Amino acid sequence: GIKAAAQYLSGSKYKGKVKLTGLGTPNDMRAYVKNGTVEAFELWDPAKLGALAAHTAVALESGRITGREGEKFDAGDLGEFTVGKDGVVSLSAPTVFDKKNIDDFDF
Repeated sequence: GIKAAAQYLSGSKYKGKVKLTGLGTPNDMRAYVKNGTVEAFELWDPAKLGALAAHTAVALESGRITGREGEKFDAGDLGEFTVGKDGVVSLSAPTVFDKKNIDDFDF
């Protein structure tokens, strides 16, 4: 949705007047960030999601956690995480992409 909205907005009289944000990938949104149509947008970093899933699986398989709410485990460089309701482990806030960092990502 954000890519289609940015595509429309970039060629309209509303460019620079309407603030657009949402979830998108850097490769889809790069041109719109660079041309000023979109100041910033967010998405969870897939590399970090994968790393967290791997750390969680290892913690479960090794018996360090059982998946019960409130259990804590270390996920390496990502830090410490707590198992939430219904066994959910959340990465936390998504990555914000803007002109300063968008070229650092390729997905």
